[in-house]
Amino acid sequence: MTRTAFFISDGTGITAESLGRSLLAQFENVDINMQTKPYIATLEKAHALVEVINATANRDGERPIIIDTIVDQEIRDVIRQAVGFKVDIFSTFLEPLEQELETHSSYSVGRTHSIGSDDVYMDRIQSVHFALDNDDGARTHQYSKADIILVGVSRCGKTPTSLYLALQFGIRAANYPLTEDDQDEDGLLKLPKVLAPHQHKLFGLTIDARRLSAIRNERRPNSRYSSMDQCFQEVEQAESLYRSMHIPYIDTTRFSVEEISTRMIAETGLARRFSPR
Repeated sequence: MTRTAFFISDGTGITAESLGRSLLAQFENVDINMQTKPYIATLEKAHALVEVINATANRDGERPIIIDTIVDQEIRDVIRQAVGFKVDIFSTFLEPLEQELETHSSYSVGRTHSIGSDDVYMDRIQSVHFALDNDDGARTHQYSKADIILVGVSRCGKTPTSLYLALQFGIRAANYPLTEDDQDEDGLLKLPKVLAPHQHKLFGLTIDARRLSAIRNERRPNSRYSSMDQCFQEVEQAESLYRSMHIPYIDTTRFSVEEISTRMIAETGLARRFSPR
């Protein structure tokens, strides 16, 4: 079964898309073509979109799913004319909240994903700069300022996780790659000296060696770096180091960066500088 879903907003569409994708992900047996339609902020755009939705219904032979966060009542009335199954997020949730809180919502466009206070915005930017400056062990002298230091073998997800923590939560995340340079004379991986003073900040990432090999082959095909033997050895030594040094770690193989970050925060108790937007 194939259906089309429209995520519609008079702002960025991030809220409608995020909630819509979360809801529709529960239906694994349905193939859903998802389309995000942001900035539907005029009646003209709303009428044009209704034509697109109706044409889609005729083409598919099934009414599309319509998930919207439209604030303006006139625009919402236009969207309601479309042939589709409608999930109006604001009317579904805001009206009961208004009754409970005994006050009216501001119904302001773009409040969720606006810049907000200058302090929060600057925290976000500074955290992202910190993650970039301290990526891949680039500036180890700044580790005293880090909230967390991610460690792991090359291509296990350290950089995207660091950036996500910075962008979404304002967490200062550095990351350090575990390589053969950190092995002792017996070829065993040891905790790098630069990390020793910050051991309480360390969090390890690991990954299935077969998956790691596939990822590395996209970057350096048919190399020692991407070979299965090399990947198995690096992953095994990294996990052994985590266990011996009591470094908490997570397997990133089957988790998205969002899940990795959330699990990491829950396990470490890291303080968020702000909530995700």
